[in-house]
Amino acid sequence: MSDFPYQLTDQIAIVTGAAQGLGLGIAEQLASNGALVYMADLQEDKVNRAADSLRPQGLKIEPAILDVTDSTAVTLLFEQIADRHGHLDILVNNAGIGQKVLPITDLDDDEWDRVLRVTLTGTFYGCRAAGGIMERQEAGSIVNISSINGQNPAALVAAYNAAKEGVISLTRTMALEMAAYGVRVNAVCPGPVYTAFNISNMAQRSKTLDLTEEEMVERIRGAIPLGRWGEAVDIARGVAFLCSPAASWITGEVLRISGGMEGVAAAPPKRERG
Repeated sequence: MSDFPYQLTDQIAIVTGAAQGLGLGIAEQLASNGALVYMADLQEDKVNRAADSLRPQGLKIEPAILDVTDSTAVTLLFEQIADRHGHLDILVNNAGIGQKVLPITDLDDDEWDRVLRVTLTGTFYGCRAAGGIMERQEAGSIVNISSINGQNPAALVAAYNAAKEGVISLTRTMALEMAAYGVRVNAVCPGPVYTAFNISNMAQRSKTLDLTEEEMVERIRGAIPLGRWGEAVDIARGVAFLCSPAASWITGEVLRISGGMEGVAAAPPKRERG
């Protein structure tokens, strides 16, 4: 990834949910492009191991323990990082969780609240904390990770769809509010990437369609115009571009990185109810 052209030399970046999956790939890409990256995650052992695995490549990486649903903790960490370096240049709000695959009529309050609190409210806390810092310094870039589900909702994951669509609305609103300060705010909508998140999702979805997990994975692959599942680096490169000077006249945009896939609109079959 070191040959990627968008340089971020001397930039200070925070990536939330960076211990694994897309967040780990994004952190590695930003660091490969010259940024000092704080990998913020609630999973202390996992984020420490991830940071240790990247440092031998000569990357500037620091782990940070963070619960994105804790408003006070988010603000404190971001202010500490900005004070330590004198600036905060990049925030990637990647932290989020999926939901149990089930219809709205079976979706209970706790599951709805759990998904919205991490995926949407956690992104709001990050935007607010970083935005305050970037407004004072009149510079910075925020990239929020949404999903193709935020543009074209899929059945059986209503809370996830709502959270990811909310991320897009939050992004566009903040882009308008921060434009006068030279702060850019954009969103990325990944398509299917075979991370631990989607491994779990495919296992659940295959049962609703009476398919094997392998058949479900192949069905998704076949629906992607470019003919393959995505990789973390595909998303990370798009994020790095939006964070870089090459995107200096881009704000309020939603970049879909999905191999051409726009969404999964299939309706589930009628259920037999007791």
